[in-house]
Amino acid sequence: MSTPDGLPTRERYWAITALWLALTMAVLDASIANVALPTIARDLHAAPSASVWVINAYQLAILVTLLPLAALGEIIEYRRVFVGGMAVFAFASLGCALASNLPELTAARCLQGFGAAGIMSVNGALVRHIFPSRLLGQGVGLDAMVVSVVSVIAPTVASMILAVATWPWLFAVNIPIGLAAVLLGRVTLPESLRSERPLDWIAAGLNVIAFGGVIVGVDLLTRGRGFAAPGAAILAVGALAWVLLIRRSLAQPRPLAPVDLLKDRLFSLSVVTSVSSFAAQMSAFVALPFFLQASLHRSQVQTGLLITPWPVAVAIAAPVAGRLADRYPAAILGGFGLSTMAAGLALLAFLPTTAGPLDIGWRMALCGLGFGFFQAPNNRILLSSAPKARSGAAGGMLATSRLTGQTIGATLVGILLHASSQGATLALLTAAAFAAGGAAISLTRLEKRPAQLPKTAL
Repeated sequence: MSTPDGLPTRERYWAITALWLALTMAVLDASIANVALPTIARDLHAAPSASVWVINAYQLAILVTLLPLAALGEIIEYRRVFVGGMAVFAFASLGCALASNLPELTAARCLQGFGAAGIMSVNGALVRHIFPSRLLGQGVGLDAMVVSVVSVIAPTVASMILAVATWPWLFAVNIPIGLAAVLLGRVTLPESLRSERPLDWIAAGLNVIAFGGVIVGVDLLTRGRGFAAPGAAILAVGALAWVLLIRRSLAQPRPLAPVDLLKDRLFSLSVVTSVSSFAAQMSAFVALPFFLQASLHRSQVQTGLLITPWPVAVAIAAPVAGRLADRYPAAILGGFGLSTMAAGLALLAFLPTTAGPLDIGWRMALCGLGFGFFQAPNNRILLSSAPKARSGAAGGMLATSRLTGQTIGATLVGILLHASSQGATLALLTAAAFAAGGAAISLTRLEKRPAQLPKTAL
């Protein structure tokens, strides 16, 4: 078994290397497919609108399975879910590389999303078991740094591969790295205590219908008149599944949907703050290319370079913020970070058309600095405010809040771009409002000590 409070230093570095290898693959594949999408659509003779499902299938598969896989990690050990997820991811990458048409590629991407969910659902719980409590903020900050660095290099990696090979190699390169992560994870990752409860398959099914129904329903509603009726019907089914899932969860001591943890004020406020921050982040990331190219008349290459200071600043700020979170309140660090991010987003929205690269770049860096100062402290407090036996549920909720916020942000930008010629500017202002609201929520965590978790959660 793992030590009661983290792993010894040498074992810690090997274990975190296994985590980072897997996390790199999951994040990289979410980004490189975006770059290659026009090439994939052309080679597979697919319409651009249909090829978008290469992206959507991956994201949707992750979101609907995060909480069930986090619960499974508490039952059979986090390490086994992680290793299994990485193995599925590597196998699905082979399927993506061998796909000869769009349906085959979409199906393989969906399977790849299930594997990525296995990695992401237990990532936070494993970080908590790998690092001692006094260094948890440092571990979470380094985790955030890896995600940011991979996000920065993903377009470059994709371009380099496409310059010398065809698009299937974007997925084929995952196979040896994935197998290395599987082998390293089996040997180095810590064991964890197992819960004696069985997996609640009914709740797992309701979870899939709830998330899938709401996301697909909202997507159809935003497409126009012909999709309104089926979109509304699917959305209603998803909403009903949510009601049934919550009712079922309230009657259980350790439910799949962690309503037991959400009864804790500190935990629930941290989740809401996380959703707000990632809604702001995704709103900005989707809107910025339209804003820079249509409003500021920049080329595609210039757009990519001008956005780069944002993730670079996150990569610099996140480890620093993680170390500070081990000594100072996350409420203050998170409030400062999201306030800074809100200011940067507002300054971007009001840029004149004559703005130079330096004017744009420092505002991007300000947004990244703020987001970096928020992310690591908030993730630390979200993980540490749950009992260690519920680390899987807390980690699953962390990943779910991130993807939920990103989905909300992307959906709102789509609506604004469709409704107004100034949609990109409005989206940046909406992102600033999300960040400012998240800052206010973050600061409320200072008001009083968090409520104790119910004994059933301990």
